[in-house]
Amino acid sequence: MARTLYVPLHRLVLFCIGTAGFLTAFQPPKTSFQKAFTRINKEVSDNSRAYETLSDVSQKVGHRLTGSPNGTRAEAYVFDLLTSYGFRDIRYEPFEVEAWMRDTVTLAVVPNRSDNFRDVPVVALAHSPVDAHVQGEIVDVGNGLEGDFAALKDKLKGKVALVNIGLAAPTKGARNLHRSEKTALAIQHGASGVIMVNLVPGNVLLTGTASVTGKLIPIPSVCISLESGQAIRAWMQEEHGKLHALINMTNKSRKIRARNVVATLKGSKFADEKIIVGGHLDSWDLATGAIDNGIGSFAVIDIARTLKALKVKPKRTIEFVLFMGEEQGLLGSKAMVENLKKANQLDNVRCMVNLDMTNDPTGLNAFGRSDMVPFLNTIGEGMKDIEPTFANQMQNQAGLHSDHQPFMLEGVPVVGMNGHLAREVLDCYHANCDRINLVNADQLKNTVRYSSMLLYALADSDDIPTRRQTDTQTRDYLVTQGLRTPLQIANEWRWKE
Repeated sequence: MARTLYVPLHRLVLFCIGTAGFLTAFQPPKTSFQKAFTRINKEVSDNSRAYETLSDVSQKVGHRLTGSPNGTRAEAYVFDLLTSYGFRDIRYEPFEVEAWMRDTVTLAVVPNRSDNFRDVPVVALAHSPVDAHVQGEIVDVGNGLEGDFAALKDKLKGKVALVNIGLAAPTKGARNLHRSEKTALAIQHGASGVIMVNLVPGNVLLTGTASVTGKLIPIPSVCISLESGQAIRAWMQEEHGKLHALINMTNKSRKIRARNVVATLKGSKFADEKIIVGGHLDSWDLATGAIDNGIGSFAVIDIARTLKALKVKPKRTIEFVLFMGEEQGLLGSKAMVENLKKANQLDNVRCMVNLDMTNDPTGLNAFGRSDMVPFLNTIGEGMKDIEPTFANQMQNQAGLHSDHQPFMLEGVPVVGMNGHLAREVLDCYHANCDRINLVNADQLKNTVRYSSMLLYALADSDDIPTRRQTDTQTRDYLVTQGLRTPLQIANEWRWKE
């Protein structure tokens, strides 16, 4: 799923949220995990299979779009892979989803009362209508933030909004919005269509969902390249703003069944308590999704391989989850949370760890909970003792738009890790260049090493200074983290004022 500042566009965060707790009572001694960390470090360094298996699935399966035959093949591939690593407690968790698939789309731009049509290369954004034929004057909404739309509130009805996906010349302190939130604002202001401008040079077309709910939106939303956006804006100045867009598209949408894949490592002491570590297996269909989110999902699989190979028996149960449907609206993680709610099991989830484009981590993220910082810092210092290249740079910022979100909105603690990707890699986000050649094998191995250590420490700690928040605590936490507004835009804010 596309990311904004709430989870930065490149989605470099493995998330961790804590609830209130009494840290000093629970803080583990730094030395308590050193023996296990040493074994993990050696096992991953010597035997990691993350890069090899990601390369293999990229060749044998290709893209992993939820609802497509490729998506089904990817689900079976990872099930068989986890079985080959010795897991017997492994299952599919099926869920029903409205699967969207692109068909045809064209965009033409023409001055008012002219026949000087110019065709513009374009790609449809997901959950656009199955059939749409729109003609309207183009209104440039710039970065598409709330204030940008508010300034043009009387000029957008029936028009086509031209909006940057990212922030061009961003204002200090400004937070970007997800493309789905910008589309939602355009709909609220009566726009008849949306043209998103990618800000990556090189005629790169980006895909992804334009829906905050994972359901069809009422107007077409499309993406054009940076160069096309610049050309349209220059033409608008020549024509004094009087350009019209003609968007014609057809898409497919139907109910299908997709499957999360879950492997379980049973706890030895607190078996009813769970640490869930997940990453979304699905990808968009313009390339193979090696970065988004091959590096996250195949790191999860290799963490599972590592702990199984070492025959470790942590105190808490660990569930390794490969989510489907993330790109189409966090559908697999939402389904899992709903199942846990129905089974009255959410209180047993002590922490949710999410790897989404997490690469070569440099530190942990307390995700807005200052009471978790010393606890995580102690674990990080223990990791650094084993591997000095781990910087243990603590962060403490919450975010949205990945598979941790449904857990977070139900008050489940989430624990985190921060990494980095090169600019040229990030430029291929959701684009047709997201392929295995972008993946750095050594950095992927580092993701597995450090994440395995963190996961083991969470699962084997005598206690964790966090429990599931109450509904009121969850609301207050989200407000404190500045997430109420984006959640309201996305119709995800369930609390009444």
